[in-house]
Amino acid sequence: MEPIYATNGDWVALVHRGYLYDTYGRWMGWLDGKDVYTRDGEYAGFLSDDQRILRERNRRSRELRRVPMEPVRIYPPSRVPLPPLFSELPWNQIDVFEEDPKLFEHISDLKPDWEG
Repeated sequence: MEPIYATNGDWVALVHRGYLYDTYGRWMGWLDGKDVYTRDGEYAGFLSDDQRILRERNRRSRELRRVPMEPVRIYPPSRVPLPPLFSELPWNQIDVFEEDPKLFEHISDLKPDWEG
Protein backbone atom coordinates (compact mmCIF):
# COMPACT_ATOMS: atom_id res chain seq x y z
CA MET A 1 0.00 0.00 0.00
CA GLU A 2 1.32 3.39 -1.02
CA PRO A 3 0.06 6.45 0.89
CA ILE A 4 -1.10 9.51 -1.05
CA TYR A 5 -0.75 12.97 0.48
CA ALA A 6 -2.16 16.44 -0.12
CA THR A 7 0.34 19.26 -0.56
CA ASN A 8 -0.36 20.42 3.02
CA GLY A 9 1.00 17.05 4.26
CA ASP A 10 -2.30 15.37 5.12
CA TRP A 11 -2.62 11.66 4.37
CA VAL A 12 -5.66 11.50 2.08
CA ALA A 13 -5.64 8.16 0.25
CA LEU A 14 -3.91 4.88 -0.49
CA VAL A 15 -2.98 3.14 -3.72
CA HIS A 16 -3.16 -0.64 -3.57
CA ARG A 17 -2.91 -2.93 -6.61
CA GLY A 18 -3.92 -0.18 -9.02
CA TYR A 19 -6.93 1.02 -7.03
CA LEU A 20 -7.33 4.23 -5.03
CA TYR A 21 -8.83 3.98 -1.55
CA ASP A 22 -9.71 6.57 1.09
CA THR A 23 -8.14 6.39 4.56
CA TYR A 24 -11.01 4.14 5.74
CA GLY A 25 -10.36 1.54 3.03
CA ARG A 26 -13.28 2.43 0.75
CA TRP A 27 -12.76 2.37 -3.01
CA MET A 28 -12.46 5.85 -4.57
CA GLY A 29 -11.08 5.19 -8.03
CA TRP A 30 -8.36 3.47 -9.98
CA LEU A 31 -5.13 4.09 -11.82
CA ASP A 32 -4.30 3.46 -15.43
CA GLY A 33 -0.55 3.90 -15.46
CA LYS A 34 -0.13 7.29 -13.77
CA ASP A 35 -3.61 8.55 -14.74
CA VAL A 36 -6.18 8.53 -11.92
CA TYR A 37 -9.92 8.05 -12.50
CA THR A 38 -12.89 8.34 -10.14
CA ARG A 39 -15.13 5.31 -9.60
CA ASP A 40 -17.48 6.89 -12.17
CA GLY A 41 -14.80 6.78 -14.87
CA GLU A 42 -14.07 10.52 -14.80
CA TYR A 43 -10.45 11.63 -15.21
CA ALA A 44 -9.22 13.11 -11.91
CA GLY A 45 -5.54 13.77 -12.56
CA PHE A 46 -2.22 11.97 -12.44
CA LEU A 47 -0.13 10.43 -9.70
CA SER A 48 3.03 12.47 -9.28
CA ASP A 49 6.40 11.03 -8.32
CA ASP A 50 6.08 12.58 -4.85
CA GLN A 51 2.80 10.76 -4.07
CA ARG A 52 0.26 13.49 -4.81
CA ILE A 53 -2.63 13.50 -7.26
CA LEU A 54 -2.24 16.52 -9.51
CA ARG A 55 -3.92 17.80 -12.64
CA GLU A 56 -3.63 20.67 -15.04
CA ARG A 57 -5.39 23.82 -13.89
CA ASN A 58 -7.26 24.10 -17.20
CA ARG A 59 -8.63 20.59 -17.40
CA ARG A 60 -9.22 19.26 -20.88
CA SER A 61 -12.35 17.18 -21.20
CA ARG A 62 -11.78 13.47 -21.61
CA GLU A 63 -14.18 10.69 -22.37
CA LEU A 64 -15.50 8.69 -19.44
CA ARG A 65 -13.61 5.45 -18.97
CA ARG A 66 -15.20 2.08 -18.51
CA VAL A 67 -15.27 1.33 -14.80
CA PRO A 68 -13.52 -1.86 -13.66
CA MET A 69 -15.08 -4.30 -11.22
CA GLU A 70 -15.31 -2.87 -7.73
CA PRO A 71 -12.46 -4.24 -5.62
CA VAL A 72 -12.88 -5.60 -2.12
CA ARG A 73 -12.59 -3.21 0.79
CA ILE A 74 -9.14 -3.04 2.32
CA TYR A 75 -8.02 -2.44 5.87
CA PRO A 76 -5.61 0.49 5.82
CA PRO A 77 -2.74 0.82 8.28
CA SER A 78 -3.31 2.90 11.38
CA ARG A 79 -0.21 4.96 10.58
CA VAL A 80 1.71 5.89 7.46
CA PRO A 81 5.16 7.42 7.01
CA LEU A 82 5.54 11.16 7.17
CA PRO A 83 5.02 12.87 3.81
CA PRO A 84 8.03 13.79 1.72
CA LEU A 85 9.06 17.40 1.34
CA PHE A 86 7.03 18.65 -1.59
CA SER A 87 8.32 21.03 -4.21
CA GLU A 88 6.16 23.95 -5.28
CA LEU A 89 3.70 23.21 -8.02
CA PRO A 90 4.04 24.94 -11.37
CA TRP A 91 1.39 27.59 -12.03
CA ASN A 92 -0.50 25.28 -14.40
CA GLN A 93 -0.96 22.38 -11.94
CA ILE A 94 -3.18 21.94 -8.89
CA ASP A 95 -3.39 19.40 -6.09
CA VAL A 96 -6.73 17.61 -6.58
CA PHE A 97 -7.24 16.94 -2.86
CA GLU A 98 -6.73 20.61 -1.98
CA GLU A 99 -8.55 22.29 -4.87
CA ASP A 100 -11.37 19.78 -5.47
CA PRO A 101 -11.60 17.51 -2.39
CA LYS A 102 -15.15 16.33 -3.19
CA LEU A 103 -14.24 15.03 -6.65
CA PHE A 104 -14.09 11.45 -5.42
CA GLU A 105 -17.25 11.73 -3.29
CA HIS A 106 -19.96 12.56 -5.84
CA ILE A 107 -21.44 10.84 -8.83
CA SER A 108 -20.35 12.53 -12.00
CA ASP A 109 -22.89 14.70 -13.78
CA LEU A 110 -21.44 13.31 -17.00
CA LYS A 111 -22.54 9.75 -16.24
CA PRO A 112 -25.62 8.82 -18.26
CA ASP A 113 -28.88 8.27 -16.37
CA TRP A 114 -30.07 4.74 -15.82
CA GLU A 115 -33.49 4.26 -17.28
CA GLY A 116 -35.29 0.96 -17.30
